Amino acid sequence: MKLSHFNFNLPKELLAEFPAENRDESRLMVIDRKKNTIEHKMFKDVINYFDDGDVLILNNTKVFPARLYGNKEKTGARIEVFLLRELNSEQRLWDVLVDPARKIRIGNKLYFGDDDSLVAEVIDNTTSRGRTLRFLYDGSYEEFRNKLTELGETPIPKYINREVTAEDAERYQTIYAKEEGAVAAPTAGLHFSKHLLKKLEIKGVNFAEVTLHVGLGTFNPVEVEDLSKHKMDSEELIINQKACDIVNEGKAKKKRICAVGTTSMRAIESSVSSANTLNPYEGWTNKFIFPPHDFSIANCMITNFHTPKSTLLMMISAFCGHDLMKKAYDEAIKEGYKFYSYGDAMLIL
Repeated sequence: MKLSHFNFNLPKELLAEFPAENRDESRLMVIDRKKNTIEHKMFKDVINYFDDGDVLILNNTKVFPARLYGNKEKTGARIEVFLLRELNSEQRLWDVLVDPARKIRIGNKLYFGDDDSLVAEVIDNTTSRGRTLRFLYDGSYEEFRNKLTELGETPIPKYINREVTAEDAERYQTIYAKEEGAVAAPTAGLHFSKHLLKKLEIKGVNFAEVTLHVGLGTFNPVEVEDLSKHKMDSEELIINQKACDIVNEGKAKKKRICAVGTTSMRAIESSVSSANTLNPYEGWTNKFIFPPHDFSIANCMITNFHTPKSTLLMMISAFCGHDLMKKAYDEAIKEGYKFYSYGDAMLIL
């Protein structure tokens, strides 16, 4: 398959700028691969598709307020700094993106906060927009991290063309988020409310939690026509023994194993045993899933609607079947489904 197979016209008005009023009341398209059918539901109807012993695999990563605004020394120019990952906690070194990048050189200092209580020095160039910063802050590591949280804002995606609101801090986060480290939300999970999770639990559905810290690479465009030549950014992944036991038991009993989101799917496909069971894992993954791909663990998945030519769309095509995926997307556009991070959801059975 080529990159051009994943292009389609997406009307601008279908990109969701705000989340649905209630998490579990976004729309849900249900696709049955065996029957080749498409149904239109509400997200809370998802409960009707799961029974006792079925497993939902959740990515419990937590988004941190990764976007900071500072001022350059001497000129006072406003600079956006996007925190990507911590490189060294003792030295307070961070991998970041800066914008506008052309103004930021090694040796420059940036000042943050009304009182300039946080300062950073540029110590390296990594990519055209990438820099390594050393933060200078008088205080303990915990105080430093608190300062980053205080000054940072929720990193809603750039295509959402509006100011960040207080609501975003809550809604651009799953209700089961625990392990801080993501700069983008695992968005399929945003549809679950406490109430819906409780109802699933009462029904006997089991939850296996994995941690994949979503990086900005999830938004990186694919720029090669030959998909086998595309390189994914690495993201940190942790799968513990408890999650493996829940998943493997469900699998042995031939239950529904549902990956909630492309990040959960990428996580579990990154650590499969020769017997097609889930293995514990701690490290990094740059797994890129595109057609054709044999999925080893999950037999159904929940996902949002993705943008043209995205790696996420390629995974959906591999799981759903390309023709059925195209049919579903044509239908979603015709029916006015909302796309992307704050958009509607799809359940693929």
